[in-house]
Amino acid sequence: MSDIKGPSPDAKIDGAPLRIAIVHARWNKVIIDALVAGALKKLKEAGVKESNIVVESVPGSFELPLACSRMIGGSHIQVASNEVDLLGGISFGTTKVPSRTGTPAPTIPSANQAFDAVIAIGVLIKGATMHFEYICDAVSHSLMKIQVDTGVPVIFGVLTALNDNQALERAGLGQGEQKGHNHGEDWGLAAVEMGSHVRRWNSGKFL
Repeated sequence: MSDIKGPSPDAKIDGAPLRIAIVHARWNKVIIDALVAGALKKLKEAGVKESNIVVESVPGSFELPLACSRMIGGSHIQVASNEVDLLGGISFGTTKVPSRTGTPAPTIPSANQAFDAVIAIGVLIKGATMHFEYICDAVSHSLMKIQVDTGVPVIFGVLTALNDNQALERAGLGQGEQKGHNHGEDWGLAAVEMGSHVRRWNSGKFL
């Protein structure tokens, strides 16, 4: 029987123009490493250039929303700062102030464009206290708010498992024949799809 879970395949999307960030927690490192590797694999297979992929880590899942928010904001600052080159002149869109040094302003590399999508990866496993419920709820709502407020897709890559085995299976690390599926791969593809969609929507283009 085929797996009925997961989104149906969409038309292949070229990720070459995109810049994607991955922010991951460090709790449950073995599972995290597998999920990050899965996301990276699919990003590269979709054509996203390695130079356009930025990976950062934070202590735990509770820190993911702040990290995603600051990375999105920082990528826009990065773009703005590259509009001014003290040695090569100042560029305001298509109008450029001539350089006093005779050195032409360099073209802004794609690696300094704003992020098209951010993948937030964490692993939360239920314990004996309410800690699990509070963190799951806070992180889920915060990540959703960030993407709605910024207009930048934030892919929800936070596993909320009831036990270790559930988390392992969702990273493709299950025991015996039940290896499971690495959901990091799905998150990588989702980032490419949503990043591409938002670029198109922002330019007023719809299917």
